[in-house]
Amino acid sequence: MLGSCGAVSWAGVANADPLPSPSFSGPLAPNPHPLTVDAGPFGSVAISGQVSGIGGLQTHASHAGGIGNQDGFVDLSNGQIEIQTTQGPLQFYIQAGAYSLPSLGSSYLQATKATDQLFGPVPVAYAKGVITPELTVMAGLLPTMVGAESTFTFQNVNIERGLLWNQEPAISRGVQINYARGPLSAAVSLNDGYFSGKLNWLSGMLGYAIDASNSISFVGAGSLSRSDKSSVATPLAQNNSSIFNLIYTYTSGPLTLTPYLQYSHVGRDDQLGIIRSADTYGGALLVKYALNSEWSLGARAEYLKTTGGTCGADANCTPTNLLYGAKSDAWSFTITPTYQKGVFFARGELSYTGIGHLQPGSGFGRDFNQRDQVRALVETGILF
Repeated sequence: MLGSCGAVSWAGVANADPLPSPSFSGPLAPNPHPLTVDAGPFGSVAISGQVSGIGGLQTHASHAGGIGNQDGFVDLSNGQIEIQTTQGPLQFYIQAGAYSLPSLGSSYLQATKATDQLFGPVPVAYAKGVITPELTVMAGLLPTMVGAESTFTFQNVNIERGLLWNQEPAISRGVQINYARGPLSAAVSLNDGYFSGKLNWLSGMLGYAIDASNSISFVGAGSLSRSDKSSVATPLAQNNSSIFNLIYTYTSGPLTLTPYLQYSHVGRDDQLGIIRSADTYGGALLVKYALNSEWSLGARAEYLKTTGGTCGADANCTPTNLLYGAKSDAWSFTITPTYQKGVFFARGELSYTGIGHLQPGSGFGRDFNQRDQVRALVETGILF
């Protein structure tokens, strides 16, 4: 509440439940008692955040200069704060700070580089209008609805994102309409896909909770027109593609299983230099199991295959590479034991990524011709 001098004062712990954003899929859990501030005309403003560090060892690193991709590394994985309102007809959410986004099968990018080259120091921020209890509208920097894994390390079963996640958009600028009533949920969004700055993507999601233990959702997203933007955050081919998911979740006591399928298509576009169309087909299984109130185990297995994209004998053609060369495939296995007590957490991770049908110069290692990579990681920090 406001004091006699009109300054913002601390309201103490006012939330009995975790905040709705950012989302956590577990096994890590957000602080159930986030800090709130009485901000006068803005009402009750909640403050949360994450501070965590990461260390890793890996085989067949590319040793790319200046990005932190060495045999071993230590870095910041999250130094973020979230400020949000959760009541009233007009709400807002702001997430700011530094982050790294480690993912299987790709070079590790230091937090300073990732923050600068990907989504900036304010990766997620939006206004939310509550039209009815069932209907809301959001506009701003939005998390994607594509895929079963979220963007930041603390949100997920594993420290690293997976091979399927590498094909998906992560954060987009746009407008999104959400509807939820009973077991049914739906959303539709006009956005800029892979952070291209051009509002030419349409995304949609339809979900249904079958019962307390089973739910299923379908997601589809795609480009409506050509975009020539190309950057670290905006891969040219994927930003001119369409992508679809079928996601199922089963929960029983301490066990949660999330198998999902993914398909994407990149059409031919000579003007963009995409001379051949290509597709990806993938499947993954995410597992989490709570051993007790403090210890849990997360695991992931996945397979991804590409088709098309080859040039044959055409010397003037550039193959369309969506993975490790045209018609390549890859698989991965990841296990992540996790400990959390209060706001403190620590977890380790061991992962293996293998490549099939590797095209020369598209793999791991100094010469980019190695067919597999093993990583051992540790991440620790606080979720306040």
